Amino acid sequence: MSSGMPPGATVDSLRAEVLRHLSFTIAKDPGHASLHDWRMALSYAIRDHIVTPWYASTRRTWDEDRKRVYYLSMEYLIGRVLEDAAINLGLRDMAREVIEGLGVDFNALVEDEPDAALGNGGLGRLAACFMESMATLGCPAYGYGLRYEHGLFRQRFEGGRQVETPEDWLVTTNPWEFDRPESAYTVGFKGHVESRDGRDVWVPGETVTASAHDTPVVGWQGRWANTLRLWSAKPTTLFDLERFNRGDYAAATEPEQLARTICRVLYPDDTTYAGKELRLKQEFFLTSAALQDILRRYCYTHKDLGRLPERVAIQMNDTHPAIAGPELIRLLTDKHGVDFDAAMDVARKVLGFTNHTLLPEALERWSTYLFGNVLPRHMQIIERIDSWHRRTYPRPHFVGIVKHHEVRMGELAFIMSHKVNGVSALHSKLVKSSLFPELSALHPDRVVNQTNGVTPRRWLNLCNRPLAGLITETIGDGWQADLDRLHELEPHVEEAGFRDAFAAAKRANKVALTGWIKDRTGVVVSPDALFDVQVKRIHEYKRQLMNVLQTIAHWHAIRQDPQADWVPRVKIFGGKSAPGYFVAKEIIHLINDTARVINADPVVGDRLKVVYPANYNVSMAEKLIPAADLSEQISTAGKEASGTGNMKFMMNGAPTIGTLDGANVEIREQVGAENFFLFGMTTEQVAERRKDPDHARHAIEASQPLQDVLQMLAEGRFSPDHPDRYHGVVDRVWHHDYFLVASDFAAYHAAQAEVDAAYRDPARWWRMAAFNTARSGFFSSDRTIRGYMQEIWSTESAL
Repeated sequence: MSSGMPPGATVDSLRAEVLRHLSFTIAKDPGHASLHDWRMALSYAIRDHIVTPWYASTRRTWDEDRKRVYYLSMEYLIGRVLEDAAINLGLRDMAREVIEGLGVDFNALVEDEPDAALGNGGLGRLAACFMESMATLGCPAYGYGLRYEHGLFRQRFEGGRQVETPEDWLVTTNPWEFDRPESAYTVGFKGHVESRDGRDVWVPGETVTASAHDTPVVGWQGRWANTLRLWSAKPTTLFDLERFNRGDYAAATEPEQLARTICRVLYPDDTTYAGKELRLKQEFFLTSAALQDILRRYCYTHKDLGRLPERVAIQMNDTHPAIAGPELIRLLTDKHGVDFDAAMDVARKVLGFTNHTLLPEALERWSTYLFGNVLPRHMQIIERIDSWHRRTYPRPHFVGIVKHHEVRMGELAFIMSHKVNGVSALHSKLVKSSLFPELSALHPDRVVNQTNGVTPRRWLNLCNRPLAGLITETIGDGWQADLDRLHELEPHVEEAGFRDAFAAAKRANKVALTGWIKDRTGVVVSPDALFDVQVKRIHEYKRQLMNVLQTIAHWHAIRQDPQADWVPRVKIFGGKSAPGYFVAKEIIHLINDTARVINADPVVGDRLKVVYPANYNVSMAEKLIPAADLSEQISTAGKEASGTGNMKFMMNGAPTIGTLDGANVEIREQVGAENFFLFGMTTEQVAERRKDPDHARHAIEASQPLQDVLQMLAEGRFSPDHPDRYHGVVDRVWHHDYFLVASDFAAYHAAQAEVDAAYRDPARWWRMAAFNTARSGFFSSDRTIRGYMQEIWSTESAL
């Protein structure tokens, strides 16, 4: 790690830098500084060390005229930056020594940093891992996103129900960003299109200014740094003084309110027309500002826009920035005078599209009325793209973007990209065969696979210091940037001493988590219990419902025979539901009601506990994942694109209980069937089972444990204050079980018994756990980014 340390950095020099920032940036003296003041001072001192490689990387990219990658994403779940940046710079241990030498608790200081509220789940965390890997690999890149004032929401529970409150991460200064007011662009909405001198010209009815805020992203050992550029919206007309003086105070501030609304929250509720309009505006605001910035940077040193693909690669992270195709064509044709066919050619060579979902409802579709109202010029361009595609690739039936009075953003992104990639082998196969079968037939070489990965710097080296230390002690340093080296652990897995050390590392993490759980939830759990963890967005296809139903079945079995040889379990849930997703919020309520009953049951005692800490985020994941014994990846086969949580758990030595869905398929291939708890139907079997309208009833009648659980829910056993609270849950499982909770329940219940049997045999369990870590090298995001660089972006490392 020392090889990545900034030249000349010492404990004394870093202490001097921290004290200088405390005095001259924070304007506090050590005797009166708060924990927040010390954190800010250390953050500014660490940031100073990032700026040098950031400047150097930027200069080299300009001087060598290197091709840049531009990553467009509505989410970036970057988590806390301080410790992550310090580790990549080789300064973490030095920073701890400095801070604790100044009489400040380093762990408390790190915990004081808020998570940046820039994302929701896997999509945003993947984008953050990709940014870090691009910096580690020396791939010149910009990430573009929105600087949300409140992000998604802060979750809390009232009576077991999810309650959403605003995130407040920007209440205090963000020390990691640099404001770039000189990088500002006008973004328009609405208005009309006029014909001037034979050319269509868009006259927007509303405009806002996109203003840039840059955060440097430093790679491993500080050898390269890229830029995450987040846009905030500002009014083009700050204040209408004339209206104010007439007494029309509300109208006078309308421009400011429009601007603030655009970047206020992530994913506004789009069940209303106003919500849909705002979401479309957000997506266009991000995309237009980014494309204007990209073209400005290219045109600074190049004149021929036809050669744009030689220096620019733009990746659309899901369908949110799919408007990039029409907007790039508009900018090329309307602003730079390029003819339409040439603009189409350039755009399709520059753009790539990553699909992240197989759920039809997640592939955005906008009514043509709304789309044409908000973006009238782009509606024209999309219709022209559709016409061009129909002429160029004729088919007996129409395959296109605008259909049934809807603009289909998945089809738009597919048609406007030179490559479309899925994010696991199974998912990419299903993108071809199920999601876009007609378009894939027209463009047989367009869909490629790039299986997701996660950065080992954060998800092992940072968050799991006991295990990271054991790995370094066993195979030496350097694995952090070459995760395939974890295979070198395999010969040691058969050594009892290594397995004991592995188990000790896991127990240290579990002991730390038990204290955190008690402080956070009041629940006392034993570190000797099996920690069974499912953390992810709450959604029916992810089947938290099946997990909690099996938890109830397990509780019931313990109560029937409390003296049996039960393996103590702690069931840990984490995740948020979309505010308008009633069924998911009902599942959250059920989990919390179940926890309340089970945790208070003196018969069961420590044999089973249920924990659901509120407001799951990156920082919570960094505590839960290293302490997990079992990774729950139980989605209905054919619904999960990839998953990245499954990879993080594997890397941290937690065997998976899961279906053959998403990247679970590749995880099982890598780790071996004997080190994976497989259950459930395959994608093909799921499709076949759904043909039987009574599939749920047949499964329930064949499973006495499931019948008992549903009967208890129907009787109000977990909701005595409201006995019919979960009648809707029971009815859906019996009659509307699209995600096959009932049909997979018996297999899941049996697989959990296999988990217990394995855990009773320490030699077997720790062999399984250690092999999961030793064979996780394939799931580094460095490997994923190398694949993008070679197969999609056609770019090379600058290192």
